[in-house]
Amino acid sequence: MNGPYVAVIGAGQATMEQERVAERVGALLADAGAVLVSGGRGGVMLASCRGAHGRGGVTVGLLPGADRAEGNPFLTVAVPTGMGELRNGLIARAADGFVAVGGGWGTLSEIGFAMRLGKPLIAVGSWTVEGPAQEPSYPTVDTAEAAVSWVLRQLG
Repeated sequence: MNGPYVAVIGAGQATMEQERVAERVGALLADAGAVLVSGGRGGVMLASCRGAHGRGGVTVGLLPGADRAEGNPFLTVAVPTGMGELRNGLIARAADGFVAVGGGWGTLSEIGFAMRLGKPLIAVGSWTVEGPAQEPSYPTVDTAEAAVSWVLRQLG
């Protein structure tokens, strides 16, 4: 697993459009040889893993509970952390870059960790956060293709 590790973060209860985008992100990451990291459960996490799995990609889920069985069926590796939402910090450390698709408060915490760690982050229909200079601190795009292309360029 020598490719970049890219976290796909977003809504655990996603809209159909968010799931469509996330699945495409996962497929494109797998095509590029990236390892997909996620929280391993439903919504955007499940859809992105389904997309990567369908293309033969590697998916890693850092689960909130203590049981591997709570992971989605498209995980290559399921890691039960027993840490609940605190696992978001582990996701941020494990990933080299991030693609945010939609999302709620948990996604916002992952965005904060990514920004604090200075890791490349791009959003598709997700939170926009202003940095100290009152400018967006990361780009937003409209398509999975643009998001994956950008994050992979940042990771070399």
